[in-house]
Amino acid sequence: MSATADVTKIDYYELLSVSRTASDGEIKTAYRKLAMQYHPDRNPNNPEAEEKFKACSEAYSVLSDPEKRAAYDRYGHAAFQGGAGGGNPFAGGGFPGGNVQDLGDIFGDLFGEMFNMGGSGAGGRKGSRTQRGRDIQYGLTLEFEEAVFGKEREITFRRMETCVECKGTGAARGKSPVTCTQCDGRGQIRMQQGFFSVARTCPVCHGTGTLIVDPCGVCRGETRVQREHTILVKVPAGVEQETRIRYQGEGEAGKFAGPAGDLYVVLNVKAHAFFERDGDDLHCVLPVSFPQAALGTELELQTLEGVELIKVPEGTQSGRVVRLKGKGVPHLNDRGKGDLMVEVRVATPTKLTKEQRELMRQLSESMMVENKPHSRGLFDKVKEIFS
Repeated sequence: MSATADVTKIDYYELLSVSRTASDGEIKTAYRKLAMQYHPDRNPNNPEAEEKFKACSEAYSVLSDPEKRAAYDRYGHAAFQGGAGGGNPFAGGGFPGGNVQDLGDIFGDLFGEMFNMGGSGAGGRKGSRTQRGRDIQYGLTLEFEEAVFGKEREITFRRMETCVECKGTGAARGKSPVTCTQCDGRGQIRMQQGFFSVARTCPVCHGTGTLIVDPCGVCRGETRVQREHTILVKVPAGVEQETRIRYQGEGEAGKFAGPAGDLYVVLNVKAHAFFERDGDDLHCVLPVSFPQAALGTELELQTLEGVELIKVPEGTQSGRVVRLKGKGVPHLNDRGKGDLMVEVRVATPTKLTKEQRELMRQLSESMMVENKPHSRGLFDKVKEIFS
């Protein structure tokens, strides 16, 4: 070997920006980053980037293989050049066997089916014509009561449907798509780059493997047409805001008779005038006067299911909650209901007549309270003054 030949190439470790003690995982991560940066598809018409990409791939092919890495650490680049001394098993062998497949594993999650290492393209898979249809999202607004008790609503929307004229082939009646001569029906064009081949989507058939020579007069070769579609949406009792109801296969039809996508009906529930929802429980506030709270009373409350009688016990304090069991929201897809929580609040009048003011003064004098601060634990004792 000549010393000149060994220094003309950049050190593989330096090329991947890793140390000589780097782990297999660190080498793999460094290579993936550089491969993404210099890949020819990301740098069209850039010979310098292509050369760096090839060099990085060569470096990884060596350093990712334990035997090759050991040989490189011992002999340097001479380990893979003809005429190397020391009985080097890799001399003159280029990069046989080894981790060619490992390169494909790395690029599998980066470029999908782009890389097919070690092959010339023969026997590659045929292009897939069928394509799954797009999912559709439809927003449906409901009244508060409709979400609580359930509702059936018809909705109409536009979607792509399989062309009836050509039955999804895209070709005119009596005609059929023909095999793409550019890729021989594979949907991919392969180009050799060094010791591996790069597969790119065929620019003529766009990966389908076929061409429509005589397009359908209705869909013009698109295999689908846009139409209005109506469906009955069954909203179950107890749904909440932004609940999604999925209707499988009710989305757009797939191209070339591919499977249809799904329809997702997203619910928007309007607010109620005074009921608020917390899970399956309902909450509301019921104002009462001071005499009603002090003496106790019975009041009618209009609930979602009709009028309910609310008993306000004598001496009720503001903020007390009265629970009406089973008067809340039905449990979604289950038996039972939540509860209705009624918070009683004592309403302080803001305007009084002369007569009311006098009565309130007399009441205040007969119920004198020593206005001194106290801990919260003494609150119940203070209430005894008014009992």
